[in-house]
Amino acid sequence: MSTSLHPSILGAQMLFVAFGALVLVPILTGLDPNVALFTAGLGTLVFQIVTKRSVPIFLASSFAFIPAIIHGVSTWGIAGTMSGLIAAGVFYMILSAIVAVRGSGFLHRLLPPVVVGPVITVIGLSLAPVGVNMALGKTGDGAVQLIDGDVAMTVSMLTLLVTVLVSVLAKGMLRLVPILAGLIVGYLLSIAFGIVNFDAVGQAAWFAVPSFVAPEFNLEAILFILPIAIAPAVEHIGDMVAISNVAGKDYLEKPGLKRTLLGDGLATSVAGVLGGPPNTTYSEVTGAVALTKAFNPAIMTWAAVFAILLSFSGKTGALLGTIPVPVMGGIMTLLFGAIAAIGLNTLVKEGKDLSEPRNLVIVSLTLVFGIGGMQIGLGEFTLKGIALSAILAIVLNLVLPQPRHDH
Repeated sequence: MSTSLHPSILGAQMLFVAFGALVLVPILTGLDPNVALFTAGLGTLVFQIVTKRSVPIFLASSFAFIPAIIHGVSTWGIAGTMSGLIAAGVFYMILSAIVAVRGSGFLHRLLPPVVVGPVITVIGLSLAPVGVNMALGKTGDGAVQLIDGDVAMTVSMLTLLVTVLVSVLAKGMLRLVPILAGLIVGYLLSIAFGIVNFDAVGQAAWFAVPSFVAPEFNLEAILFILPIAIAPAVEHIGDMVAISNVAGKDYLEKPGLKRTLLGDGLATSVAGVLGGPPNTTYSEVTGAVALTKAFNPAIMTWAAVFAILLSFSGKTGALLGTIPVPVMGGIMTLLFGAIAAIGLNTLVKEGKDLSEPRNLVIVSLTLVFGIGGMQIGLGEFTLKGIALSAILAIVLNLVLPQPRHDH
């Protein structure tokens, strides 16, 4: 595709590519989609300042944070959860400082594939029941039937089918927007079945300031979310390698991993201050850059500006809020399975031998503790789920001796 178009037009195209996944996180987690649009735009601009506008990337929330935010919002409220997300941003800033001093090698030693792979798999599989419940027309926890089961199954499975077909068979730009395609088709089906209520859209103002939420310090939320931030940190390195290969420039060298990690950290913390989901590098946009050869960072500046402008329309958030549960559920069944598969692929790509006792112990205990519901009480604080599995994997990797033939 031609890059002779004005960067503003290409920027609008990039926002379109990122839009489906961008708004999926706030809709699933109970955050405000308008705030998410605003903080994604602002976070991208912050990232550009830190990296001296050298990397063609748009920032939005990693799906790895979804279970943490869902649990956080229901347990501590949005304000409390935000303190945990701000802490995740600070964690990236600390990683950035260590990379600046020690180089990036320590990250690979601390978080090798045998640690990261199973933790990412736990993230995907622990979310599976939420996706299935919503596909069946229930609330995420399965407690309440919101929509007739037969109607819900028809809508969710057709939504899923469209998402799969676009992902596998589509060409060009269309292949980059399977989530958006699934959302649109599922939404039109829902209208046909009469399960969409437009009252809120009619009442919403055309212009409205996003409903920002100030954070409240909550130590439990911080301790719960911090371990989950490990996976997106590793994902960030992968994204930087991918975008470097696509653009033919080594962004790990210039501006350097220390700056890109710092940009992620500042963007995530800024979002947390305002009540938005964390901002990290984004694989959908990497794919779009590869396809369009749009290597000019100004394109991402325009995408960020458009996201901020869109966030000030009350109609935007109200319309996104009308998306029925089974539409989201249909997409989520694929999405959460894909996250689990990425975790498995992380192990496979590195050629890790799971018959090796050390690797077998790390992977098996990480999976069972994370998915099985193991809990470890520390005073009033309980460590469980993804957070427990992440800490366990890191500790096991540090304390278990390496097999002799590796030396």
